[in-house]
Amino acid sequence: MRARIYQPARSAMQSGTGRSRTWVLEFSPASARDLDPLMGWTSSGDTQSQICLHFDSREAAVSYARARGIEAVVQEPHDRRPNIRPMGYGENFATHRRRAWTH
Repeated sequence: MRARIYQPARSAMQSGTGRSRTWVLEFSPASARDLDPLMGWTSSGDTQSQICLHFDSREAAVSYARARGIEAVVQEPHDRRPNIRPMGYGENFATHRRRAWTH
């Protein structure tokens, strides 16, 4: 069994970092998916690819994989550069603005 351990990226609808601090252990598919000729659905006999385990830390995920004999590859997360505005959202409504408010 092969698996990968990674920290998921935030979704496009997120501005914060919620739900992106956990680590995920996800199994690699052992076989290719099949196409049903009648309905056109994709199916697979591999039940391991449906499992996605969440952990609080990288070390917990690695120790779980090591204890169960799972060959796991750890993918390090990319550090996100913080987007900090000097004045923030409140600057849009400040009374001391020197420029006209525009979008």
